[in-house]
Amino acid sequence: MRADVQQVADGTYLVHGHNTNWVILKDGDAVTLVDTGYPGDRAGLLESLAAVGSSPEAVAAVLITHAHNDHLGSAEYLRAAHDTPVYLHPAEVPHARREFLQQADIADVVRNAWRPGVLPWAVHVMRVGGLQSYPVATPEPFPAEGPLDLPGRPVPVHTPGHTDGHCVYHLPDAGVVISGDALVSGHATSRVKGPQMLLGFFHHQPARALASLDVIGALDGDTLLPGHGPLHRGSVRAAAEQARGRAA
Repeated sequence: MRADVQQVADGTYLVHGHNTNWVILKDGDAVTLVDTGYPGDRAGLLESLAAVGSSPEAVAAVLITHAHNDHLGSAEYLRAAHDTPVYLHPAEVPHARREFLQQADIADVVRNAWRPGVLPWAVHVMRVGGLQSYPVATPEPFPAEGPLDLPGRPVPVHTPGHTDGHCVYHLPDAGVVISGDALVSGHATSRVKGPQMLLGFFHHQPARALASLDVIGALDGDTLLPGHGPLHRGSVRAAAEQARGRAA
């Protein structure tokens, strides 16, 4: 694949991979990488770093919204090859080590196979390595509270439900919210376009995921960078409310 790199603000880039996104935050030559796509996205990930004038060696840290295979795919590669720290919410650290797995399984897919798009999505997941396990050997909890001392100065915000330790990342000065899978703007299993939640079987605790929309809606921003789907411009609060309405 070729990386689809979109600059959305000064030093902020949304990259579309195989039905999943990651974000590059750049300050000089150094970058923060938020999520890493599927294992099969590695070539595109490296290409996206080059496209913004950076390199794997210049990645100051990898931040993970949550430890599903389509977001964690190359995190261990970067840690092992370049000694890049991989940071997550403390509740997500053991998930990244694969001490447990809070992710839709084959039984979930079979039960939901009648839904439009679910079977093609499942086939796609297999093709891009989504069933392969690439745990992070030594994931770390965030080193501090509040803005992280990394390019972009991202602020982790705990939004549990999709997984126990799911986090979004707020860039207050840029008005940007990197929303992972807590709030998306499209998905291969959805015919809806615009702000929405993923189908319920994707969430470890659906009711808790719904409640986390209030946390996202309270963040000041007008640019949403989701884990799936296109860039969304407009009030983050309104986007969260629209997703809640659609879920109802």
